[in-house]
Amino acid sequence: MEKQTHPIWAPGEYKYPLSAGFEPFIVSYIHTSPSLHPAMMVVPGGGYCFVAPSEAEPVAMEFYNSGYNAFVLTYTVNPLTIEPLLMQPLWDLSRAVRYVRKNAGAFHIDPEKLAVCGFSAGGHLSASLCVHWQDVEDPSPQYAGISNRPGAAILSYPVITSGEYAHRGSFDALLGREPSPELLHYMSLETQVTDKAPPCFLWQTAEDDCVPVENSYLFSGACKAAGVDFAHHVFTSGQHGLSLANDAWLRNSHGDTYTMAPIKALMDKLKSGGIEGVSPGALDGFFAPPGTPDPEYQKKLERDCGIARVWPQLAKAWLGLELNI
Repeated sequence: MEKQTHPIWAPGEYKYPLSAGFEPFIVSYIHTSPSLHPAMMVVPGGGYCFVAPSEAEPVAMEFYNSGYNAFVLTYTVNPLTIEPLLMQPLWDLSRAVRYVRKNAGAFHIDPEKLAVCGFSAGGHLSASLCVHWQDVEDPSPQYAGISNRPGAAILSYPVITSGEYAHRGSFDALLGREPSPELLHYMSLETQVTDKAPPCFLWQTAEDDCVPVENSYLFSGACKAAGVDFAHHVFTSGQHGLSLANDAWLRNSHGDTYTMAPIKALMDKLKSGGIEGVSPGALDGFFAPPGTPDPEYQKKLERDCGIARVWPQLAKAWLGLELNI
């Protein structure tokens, strides 16, 4: 396997004000054989406040081990919720898809068989590209004519709606605390699905108390109404953020944590007094070690994982049909 980091923005292109020196990148997991592979772009969640390691490398390796060449996007986030992200994460994902397709030969991928796999807020970002791909023009002429439309999308316990069942924290980080009604509507994705959207696979748990399961129902219903191919699986129990729901997840073993680069850059800036009015230790909790789990709660997690860990097999079988893999 070849694992490499690739900046997606050329010097001078990226301008998010609170990046603290961070610039978005992808990490590639590539088979060394020259034969063409389908591609999977993994988009971890984190409430648009961080990029979760538990939904990054482990997921990429799950698809890599099934014959995909995989990529993980570390995109722009807003943990301090003081500088709305607006379109920047969507620009990041759109560029990442175009970047991989532009370099399809070097990555040994079939550009027509590129899917995205987003989790939670990363699911919102992935679904945003599914419904708004035509709106996102690339500023660089070298990407002219290269499509940013995914061939298919996996949306794992996704944030979708800005309405009654919204995950407010995600929308605060993305749009600010007082966004316009028009912007809220544009990013309430169940209202934006048309027949131009790619096929979508959704999964979630019924008892998710962070992002209500209604988010997935709203989006799958919109897909049905628009005539978009979709699959929708709801598992009985399980907390938000199950990722692969495997033993490594239970052990908090998440592989390489490069997706925390935006937080580390911002922490360094805070500790040097670089952001007026913000405590130097405002982000210290992001790296707090996990506490000792309650035994009964651990039993429930193990049961939940047994229920939900089948989703990768379901998703890969569905992708095989939709992408003709």
